Amino acid sequence: VTDDTSRVVTVEIMGQRYPIRSALDLEYITHLANYVDQKIQSATEHSTGADTVRIAVLAALNIADEYFRARDSNTGGDDRLQRRADEIEQMVDRALEQFG
Repeated sequence: VTDDTSRVVTVEIMGQRYPIRSALDLEYITHLANYVDQKIQSATEHSTGADTVRIAVLAALNIADEYFRARDSNTGGDDRLQRRADEIEQMVDRALEQFG
């Protein structure tokens, strides 16, 4: 289910193009995709010869670690961070459903 504010932006990660539907700002989505691509490139450098899924999992674990460390260090309980993380999680789930 999408709302009226959803748009599609195509991002590139690991040389693959992915159309992403989201109500988030298009520039922000591109920023997220670039960040994920950088994390995957970093995981690739540290996992020579690993398959794509393994590299993606390593990158996801690194991103999750950063997220939880930031969340745990935030003593104010910022709900905005949680909402943003939930939006990103939904966006990733939709992309995985589409390409999985």
